[in-house]
Amino acid sequence: MAELSPALAAALRGERPLLFGMVEINLPNYDLFLLDGSGQVMVGNRLFVGRDETYGVLDSIKGLGDAVGDKSKAVTISLLPSTTAALADFVQPTVQGSQVTVSMGALDIATGLCIGTYTLQSGQLDVPIIKWGKGNRRLEYSVTGVGERMFQTEEGKRLSDSWHQSVFPGETGLSLVTDVETYVPWGQKLDLTAVETRTDMPSMGQITYKRT
Repeated sequence: MAELSPALAAALRGERPLLFGMVEINLPNYDLFLLDGSGQVMVGNRLFVGRDETYGVLDSIKGLGDAVGDKSKAVTISLLPSTTAALADFVQPTVQGSQVTVSMGALDIATGLCIGTYTLQSGQLDVPIIKWGKGNRRLEYSVTGVGERMFQTEEGKRLSDSWHQSVFPGETGLSLVTDVETYVPWGQKLDLTAVETRTDMPSMGQITYKRT
């Protein structure tokens, strides 16, 4: 637990640590600071509350833990929007990708002041799901880590002038490149029965193979 502050580590070693969870969501035009229960806690210069007058309350946090293999660490936060307008704001396309920080902390029982906090997950809002029930309206949002971008297949990218200029407008380095071909995966034999041009190795420039 070397990543914990000394004060928080000491509090967690105590007999009855007073713990709390909190979620910070940086929406495009609003910073939302929610606790996992009622009341309010001042953390630095940010006031975390059990109920936000505009966007409602935090219902649950699920999926906290480590990820291994080809999966990115992700959690699901459940919110209870206070109004239909708040729900509509949450599912706007511009909200996707908003920064989210899920943390835990401890309070001093005598003073009610925050002793310290520890970040459990830092990621981005991904996919919203609205769940309706009897007398219940819940919004679930998956929060993916920044490592999720590493798993994108990028199938639409290709070595062509049109794609290159869509990323770097006005850069015409590929405007005169012709005969761009796609080859078999690494480790399989190339057909060298004729002259072939490879342009899939940008660092080495254009390479021409000719069987002799």
